[in-house]
Amino acid sequence: MSAGQPKRRLGRGLEALLGPSPTTSEATADGTLVQLAVDQVRPNPYQPRRVFDDDALGELADSLRISGLLQPIVVRSANGGYELIAGERRLRAAARLGWSAIGAIVRDVDDRTLLTLALVENLQRDQLSPIDEARGYQRLMGEFGVSQGDLAELVGRSRPAVANALRLLKLPDAVQDLVHQGALSTGHARALLLVNDFRTIPTLARRAVDDDLSVRELEALARGDRAPQRRPRAGRRSARKPDTDVRRVEDALRRHLKTDVFVAKRGKGGRLTVTFYSNDDLARLLELILGEPYAG
Repeated sequence: MSAGQPKRRLGRGLEALLGPSPTTSEATADGTLVQLAVDQVRPNPYQPRRVFDDDALGELADSLRISGLLQPIVVRSANGGYELIAGERRLRAAARLGWSAIGAIVRDVDDRTLLTLALVENLQRDQLSPIDEARGYQRLMGEFGVSQGDLAELVGRSRPAVANALRLLKLPDAVQDLVHQGALSTGHARALLLVNDFRTIPTLARRAVDDDLSVRELEALARGDRAPQRRPRAGRRSARKPDTDVRRVEDALRRHLKTDVFVAKRGKGGRLTVTFYSNDDLARLLELILGEPYAG
């Protein structure tokens, strides 16, 4: 970019990078929807995710089976076939259901945009481990010369958040694996970065996992302080699959709202997540929930 050329502002989010993301019905109406053979679509070579949760894919497959494909996948033409831009979980879930074809929208994007889109899609859905996120940032900067500031704007993160993510890649590979697996939190990882002797980091990391150390306790050890007196804490709760009552609630809401809905129970409360795929889709959902068009 020449010195006299104004700096291009980089947009945030999938729509800023790729344009509006229509629903299947919208794409059918405007003629942009095509049906592609599932086995004709190759994975995104820049996909930052290395592991796809099997239970989550099963839930998405249930959603596709009940409600159909609410949002098409997005692909580009490449080497006589098609390469995935966005929607790998939907493609995998469709394959799991034995679908022979899937609705898609074909777009023309370059390699840098392909990696950025894969990052943004996963980040917006909280589906990347901290290590996969950091590796994606590193790849954008290394392969495509994106500055850390422009990278933060591309993916809709603050500069400190991007810098802190990249710092995780300074940890030994074995410790990165523990963070990637969720055995250590990013708070624990940042505490380990305080350690002066790099060789002791894996040992401290393993102790943090085995002894279920809090971030504060690990920070004390990383600084070389005496380990604080620990109070017995309840053991970790094992991950539980959604119970049948939750599944029934999700299925009922998906049928009524015609979109993906997920319910997560936490103690006596929980969280309800309703997904929308475009501004028009959000307006439709608001009208359904409020009982009248949203005028705000």
